[in-house]
Amino acid sequence: MSDATPGDDDSASGDGPGADHDSGQGGAVGTRNNRHDRISSTPTEGPKNSLQYWTEARHPLRIVINFLAVQLIKYSPILRVKTWVLRRLGAEVGSGVSLALSATPDVFWPELIRLEDDAIIGYDATILCHEFLRGEYRTGEVVIGEGAMVGAEAVILPGVHIGADARVAANSLVAEDVPPGATVAGVPAERVDQ
Repeated sequence: MSDATPGDDDSASGDGPGADHDSGQGGAVGTRNNRHDRISSTPTEGPKNSLQYWTEARHPLRIVINFLAVQLIKYSPILRVKTWVLRRLGAEVGSGVSLALSATPDVFWPELIRLEDDAIIGYDATILCHEFLRGEYRTGEVVIGEGAMVGAEAVILPGVHIGADARVAANSLVAEDVPPGATVAGVPAERVDQ
């Protein structure tokens, strides 16, 4: 479920579900954008937090296989091995993609990752396509655009689209879309090149 509940009247602010958030620039950092509309929410039953019910979301054997494959991706120094394994997990991986050591793709839903040609994912960066919350879990496709660079230890949240040739600084938390060619930094990441 997004920050705005479906049915809320956001039309006065221009942020409603029917609002046009995509100006061809991939969204604006620091403002509500299509990332929120791209996230799927699944309610969970019971009194515990949704992570307690992860076996209802994904089969345990699938997660074991994904986990082992992600460990190979994280620690193999061979880029071809990393991209080959990530493709076998269902991710879309373009040519010339580089994942540094310890770069971590989502273990639960790696098939929701799209890395376009020549994207660079830095050391210990994390791409999350899911988040377990109280009473629900959310999933969303993450797209890293052509030639985009994600710095070391950055975290990309579900549903985020990073535009072509954009740059994400090290240690950033990317919670909003990043326009093509933009540079963002910080927690949460904000545009620093304007």
